[in-house]
Amino acid sequence: MDRFDTLQLFVKIVEQGSFTKGAAMLDVPRATATYAIKELEARLSTRLLERTTRHVRPTLDGQAFYDRCVRILGELDDAESAFSHQTSNPRGVLRIDLHGTHATRIVLPRIDEFRARYPNIDLVVSSGDRLVDLVREGVDAVIRAGHPRDSSLIARPVAVIPQIVCASPAYLARAGIPRHPDDLARHDAVGFFSSTSQSSYAIELCIDRKVVEFKLRKWISVSDAENYVVCALRGCGLIQLPRFHVEDELADGRLIEVMNEWESPGMPMNILYPQHRQLAPRVRVFIEWASQLYAEKFGASATATARPKRR
Repeated sequence: MDRFDTLQLFVKIVEQGSFTKGAAMLDVPRATATYAIKELEARLSTRLLERTTRHVRPTLDGQAFYDRCVRILGELDDAESAFSHQTSNPRGVLRIDLHGTHATRIVLPRIDEFRARYPNIDLVVSSGDRLVDLVREGVDAVIRAGHPRDSSLIARPVAVIPQIVCASPAYLARAGIPRHPDDLARHDAVGFFSSTSQSSYAIELCIDRKVVEFKLRKWISVSDAENYVVCALRGCGLIQLPRFHVEDELADGRLIEVMNEWESPGMPMNILYPQHRQLAPRVRVFIEWASQLYAEKFGASATATARPKRR
């Protein structure tokens, strides 16, 4: 195998966690794959993969080498696409990262439509709350809430998502229903913190055209959107989050909206991608497709009364 083929093979093995699966994706015999990786490790004078009976995973050096391989292969795809028919028929591997709720409730439920439209694009989707280094990790685009702080990224606004304040019937029966912002001082809230900050978000309301923060008592804080809702369902306190996340719970009465006479600021959503590289056709079509998804669900993007909040 030449060096280019070996790099592709190494990336597939790491992503599949298996020599057999990685080799099969490139239609390479497993024995050939094993020999090629041994030659690669010998040439680099380092061990790239840890092998067990059930799994293959990269070593520290292997992970660093994988990150660089992904970036190199992605840039090569971008270079080739600029001089080929791919602008109208994009192909290649597209790596995207989404917050979990947006992956499971907005993007992935319609991902078959994207595949039908662009059958030559293979997707690698990661999700979570951690801050992704797009360039180092070879990620083409991410969908994130809030106002971007990284000036090296281009942000395309796709929506401002309506938010609400709500709680379980059991909590409201015990603590009372807050009917005015002054009532919030007597209430508990479920805390939410991001993976990049240990500070817990406040509940925010739009009062006299200004966004006002309210710091409530918190005896529990979480860093995951699903756990945030679970805590509210168990009567732990008030929560503030996008309405779409709890539509079912509101409909069946497991959660009740409160403070609806005071508007919650909307949550801005953006698609972020590196600004220093030419936008590959496969990335461009995903951005256009995902933007349409958000426009259909939440309306056209706007920035009025939008503040960075949890997903």
